Amino acid sequence: MTELLKNYFNKELINRLSTEIHSVHIQFDKNKFTKSVFCKEWKDFELKERMRHIVISLHNSFALSYKDEIRILKLVVPKFNDFTAMLFPDFVEVYGMGSYKFSIPALEFFTQHSSSEFAIRRFIIKYPTKTMEQMFEWSKHKNFHVRRLASEGCRPRLPWSIALPDFKKDPTLVLQILENLKNDESEYVRKSVANNLNDISKDNPDVVLQIAKLWIAKNKNTDWILKHGCRTLLKKGNEEALKLFGIDNNAKVTITNFKIEKQKIKIGGYNYFTFNIKLNEIKEKTLRIEYFVYYVKSNGKVTKKIFKISESKFQQSETKAIRKKHNFHNLTTRKHYPGLHKISLVINGKELVEQKFLLNSE
Repeated sequence: MTELLKNYFNKELINRLSTEIHSVHIQFDKNKFTKSVFCKEWKDFELKERMRHIVISLHNSFALSYKDEIRILKLVVPKFNDFTAMLFPDFVEVYGMGSYKFSIPALEFFTQHSSSEFAIRRFIIKYPTKTMEQMFEWSKHKNFHVRRLASEGCRPRLPWSIALPDFKKDPTLVLQILENLKNDESEYVRKSVANNLNDISKDNPDVVLQIAKLWIAKNKNTDWILKHGCRTLLKKGNEEALKLFGIDNNAKVTITNFKIEKQKIKIGGYNYFTFNIKLNEIKEKTLRIEYFVYYVKSNGKVTKKIFKISESKFQQSETKAIRKKHNFHNLTTRKHYPGLHKISLVINGKELVEQKFLLNSE
């Protein structure tokens, strides 16, 4: 079983952190810090609660000015080069909002060891003009972690973080940064650009489609950014997006022998479905094959989620047999409920055929 991320914030980490701080600041009270962290509520804290609790305990154990605390943390952070180092920018978010000139360089430094993508958003909201000017400058930084922060930090809908409502309405300032980064040498940065575009597409689809028309077919890296950045539009069957990537929404196909193998399954189990697909065209066509699962919710209503099977070229009259497995295990992001479920096939954005089955709790 995969280890929960919150469990990486543990005694070993706290011991390392307190030891490293004590090595550069002898007055740091390691015992007070450790005792403060592992309070009686500790086991019940989730990931971000643990991180924030550590930050507060750290501040309370310093008894120094904010600037002196940051000076010490800058000496320590190079010892921590994984996601647990997000403690450091979180410290800035909690205690540095009133010290913009000192905090922004700290975030630039800390992001090179983890990511300041969450912390910078508070500064964008409080100091929008000068923070976005700084983000634009960061988009030209020599360090790819800092360039990635320029994009990731201003995503309108960054997961696990506060939204940026002004950019959901008008992403113009964000787009200026993405323009600088669309040909970045780092895949890490390019992926952030794509995710930012995908965020923007949820509120401003026409803006992203217009950008895609300007950027498309320039080079393979930019094309990848656009394909990944338009993924929500493609999943929604947006005709303009599909056409942009050579997918004909009106391609003639025939689906035969669509069958769900088990008519009844238990929550935690899986089901297979099979079908044949034939292209009824005289010319080669790209077929994007997806499927919806219609899930029953706790209130008895139904919601659907789309999943991709494949995207490939079919020749004239070509037929393929497809068999697909779908799991119904409970996840952190999805809990299953008993009831009549449905799977429907989606070809080039069009929902064509469906089959139902029963999901049982036992």
